[in-house]
Amino acid sequence: MSEYLGVARSPIAPASPVRVEAGWEVSGCRSDAALTITDCTPLAKVHLRAPWNGAMAKALGVPFGRAGRDGAGPDGLDGAWLVVGSGPGEWLVLAPPGAAVAAAVAGWLDTVAADSAPEEFVSVVDLTHGRALMRITGPDAAELMARLCGADLDDDMAPDGAALRAPVAGVATDIIRDDRTGVPSYLLHCERSSGQYLFGALVSAGESLGIGVDGFRLPGI
Repeated sequence: MSEYLGVARSPIAPASPVRVEAGWEVSGCRSDAALTITDCTPLAKVHLRAPWNGAMAKALGVPFGRAGRDGAGPDGLDGAWLVVGSGPGEWLVLAPPGAAVAAAVAGWLDTVAADSAPEEFVSVVDLTHGRALMRITGPDAAELMARLCGADLDDDMAPDGAALRAPVAGVATDIIRDDRTGVPSYLLHCERSSGQYLFGALVSAGESLGIGVDGFRLPGI
């Protein structure tokens, strides 16, 4: 869309109508389908590496394989950001879109590291523009995932707040169970170059389930 100058763009082509939200070109379409998919790439994505059982890990309070919203985060972001234990010694923080928000999250992580783990090696990297992120929500979300992913996502193995890394449609993906008002919902995080393919694969696999594309809306997390 040439009329938008200096606007960030997801690797996933937005469905019409297209609008700008928090500096990102996003789809403005709305779906009332029971199963929906949303491109959440505009969310701030900050990656952290630290010893898996060190002081920084204890300060975050979110272990590998879990996701949580508790804790005192950056000013103004409490309750609107998600800390994910995405791998052994790896965490991903998801927050509302915006360069200032990503910088605030990174700054908060740096402060926590300095205060709680000054002797540990900790790295903080803003991955916002280098990764794709999407969300599928609905009673049939697990059924859709089962069509493309071999991981056991039954409620007893992957309840709300679970996090794992597994191939989805052949794409290495961070899978985060993050239910919305009691409705099953999964965030899928992958390399930017795979974003359009994965989104399309999910839409194709969900056609018989009546999947609808729902545009991004703030705060998005």
